[in-house]
Amino acid sequence: MKVSVIVPVRDEEHSIRELLDSLLQQTRQPDEIVITDGGSVDATPQIIEQYIQQGAPLRLLRAGPALPGRGRNLGAAAAQFEWLAFTDAGIRLDRDWLENLIARAERDETIAIVYGAWEPVTDSFFKQCAAIAYVAAPVTMSDGVVARPPSITSALVRREAWAAVGGFPEDLRSAEDLLFMNRLEDAGYRAVVEPRAQVHWNLKPTLGSTFKRFLIYSRSNIRAGLWRQWQAAILSRYALLFVVLVFALILDPSWVWLPFATWSLMLSARALVSIGRNRDRYPASFLQNLRRGFVIVALLALLDAAAIIGSVQWLLLDAFRPGRKRAVEAGNGV
Repeated sequence: MKVSVIVPVRDEEHSIRELLDSLLQQTRQPDEIVITDGGSVDATPQIIEQYIQQGAPLRLLRAGPALPGRGRNLGAAAAQFEWLAFTDAGIRLDRDWLENLIARAERDETIAIVYGAWEPVTDSFFKQCAAIAYVAAPVTMSDGVVARPPSITSALVRREAWAAVGGFPEDLRSAEDLLFMNRLEDAGYRAVVEPRAQVHWNLKPTLGSTFKRFLIYSRSNIRAGLWRQWQAAILSRYALLFVVLVFALILDPSWVWLPFATWSLMLSARALVSIGRNRDRYPASFLQNLRRGFVIVALLALLDAAAIIGSVQWLLLDAFRPGRKRAVEAGNGV
């Protein structure tokens, strides 16, 4: 069984070494590693070239300005082997990651996709709060396996399946992986989960960097046609709060505090639910959870703002542009 590892990168000079080191230290070495640089303006390509000059078995494709979906497609098209293992920059792989993915695929010839596991890196108080606030909690799969929802950051896919569904959408900054995985499912390809094939995902370390990331996610999520899975609930809540505010101003301006109090209670309730959902994974004392709560409330408010502003950006920049609408339709198989 021959495996090509595909990695799209762009401006990852601070994280690329950790990824490359974890790839080169795998207990089962990839048969090739194809890295596609999507137009980095930092030292990312130079760092990769240094590894190549030192004898690392890497291939670097310079794609010019390219979003992650195009980077993955170019890497997959250039790959030589039957199986394609996908991961991302900002990731650290367990040493037996690829070995476990391959072992699961080799058990059954009907398997077309093996999804591994992933965990957020929580090496600071802020990152732990971030994981509680917005990282999907582990769920029990149909076969009894407990894992987080599948991610392309830890996946092994038959080349045939990648080609049959047309690869990844290439015009999205994010959510292209969700559309690709949906395409595979809709096409009937058999997927399984291997929880021992684990990767570790670095969360953004500050409120500002988190906001920037989710602002990008928000606009791309709507462009991908996935707004019902995220923005729909948020926009509905804030529309209701706005209606309450308008009625308060019309009926009795002294009640203007009511929607703001309701908003605070809403965020606090969501923070409490998040802490409770993660109590086994991130145990803490009452006082520690109280401290977490303040940060999580701030994070939730920030993510809501990113969702709303990203939606407005989509409305202003994408909604009435036919080319954008056709791209979304193509991404959804319409």
